[in-house]
Amino acid sequence: MKKLRSYYSNVRHHQNHHHHHNIVSERKWIFFPILIGSIFALFLLFLTTLTSPTGIRFLPFTRPVLLSGSESSAFVESKIKPQPISSLPSPPRFAYLISGSTGDGKSLRRTLLALYHPNNRFENVHMIEKANLVTYRGPTMVANTLHAAAILLREGADWDWFINLSSSDYPLVTQDDLLHIFSHLPRDLNFIDHTSNIGWKASQRAKPVIIDPGLYLNKKSDVFWVTQRRSIPTAFKLFTGSAWMALSRPFVDYCIWGWDNLPRTVLMYYSNFLSSPEGYFHTVLCNAEEFRNTTVNSDLHFISWDNPPKQHPHHLTIADMTKMVNSNAPFARKFKREDPVLDKIDDELLNRGPGMATPGGWCIGSNENGSDPCVVIGDTDVIRPGPGAKRIENLVTSLLSTENFRPEQCK
Repeated sequence: MKKLRSYYSNVRHHQNHHHHHNIVSERKWIFFPILIGSIFALFLLFLTTLTSPTGIRFLPFTRPVLLSGSESSAFVESKIKPQPISSLPSPPRFAYLISGSTGDGKSLRRTLLALYHPNNRFENVHMIEKANLVTYRGPTMVANTLHAAAILLREGADWDWFINLSSSDYPLVTQDDLLHIFSHLPRDLNFIDHTSNIGWKASQRAKPVIIDPGLYLNKKSDVFWVTQRRSIPTAFKLFTGSAWMALSRPFVDYCIWGWDNLPRTVLMYYSNFLSSPEGYFHTVLCNAEEFRNTTVNSDLHFISWDNPPKQHPHHLTIADMTKMVNSNAPFARKFKREDPVLDKIDDELLNRGPGMATPGGWCIGSNENGSDPCVVIGDTDVIRPGPGAKRIENLVTSLLSTENFRPEQCK
């Protein structure tokens, strides 16, 4: 662990010791969230109608088994009892926002089970039935993300990172892999692909002014442009990047509360900005003195783009399997519904059976003859990382190296 501690020290220095532990008939887009409050994994599932580090060593994380049972259930919160205090690294808590299209219910459930970990609060599934219109490319997508984050904060804020995914995303590692590596990281790091070199986006996105009808109409229609154009902002610097990110709880808290008003000011600007999910959080993060040195320039995804990139990436298939694994990324996109490559990922990377949760250290049942090992529930604090943890370790080692992680990344 010696080298790991050096990474931690390096990160803390670059962050100026800011460590915040506490801190479809009418083309209408419908927003149905399911909120799952979790100690290890908070899953926030939004059904949205859319159109288009080498020093880390594996620790045993073993404790006595407290509970077992034979009942078969997708979610096992009712069988969990409080766990004793341990001196081992405290596992983090993840909050997932998963959004999907009409007809994506099966894909969303599959992704949820692939990400599932049971160490959560009782009755942790909540359906929010009030619909929110979401316009593709419009600011309503940012509004819904902020809505999700606000709900998670209201539900207790007992999580460390907010990770947004879609139904066309899928994990390439188990939750035990991810929890093990992230338990050794400062909890104020923000994983976000970003750059201030906005290039063509200056003339095609920053200067044009668009209106999103989803902000004021009951029925969805596409964004439209107004004749007047605007200059590049001087009160803050624009940043852009990937719409997929893992944000720290302190930063998400800042975005919601906005105690110095920057998040609200930037939000109002991006309300007239095309594809605002690719710029809003990036711009707030890199203009906030308190958080700008917490950025890790990665979206934690494997994505296959054209060169130059088009509006959408390639759909991944079995032919991309080796590249996905070699990328060391914990997530990948974009997948077609029920593509055979998902079965291959389940079988070779997640050890997950059809309709089952991805097995973790908490699953102590037999997996013989296709049985679900998670039917018998052990200590839910047990983490048993596998090969995926080594891949994430390699990725984090690179991202936090002197060459890649340094002060003043937001330039």
